[in-house]
Amino acid sequence: MVLYLIIGLIIGLVAGFFAARYFFKKQMQKNPPINEKMIRAMYMEMGRKPSEAQIRKIMNTVKAQYK
Repeated sequence: MVLYLIIGLIIGLVAGFFAARYFFKKQMQKNPPINEKMIRAMYMEMGRKPSEAQIRKIMNTVKAQYK
């Protein structure tokens, strides 16, 4: 009886971990933590005018990180 409880708990924890990881990655792909407007603002604060290629490169790097 206790063995079934422990096995069920372990299976639940493993399933919960993978489900949470899946939903977190899915959410990050839809809503990345940084957007193009933020990247432009950071470049402007550093005194640089970013090109579209630089912005796309950074956005692709961020998106690839959450795949």
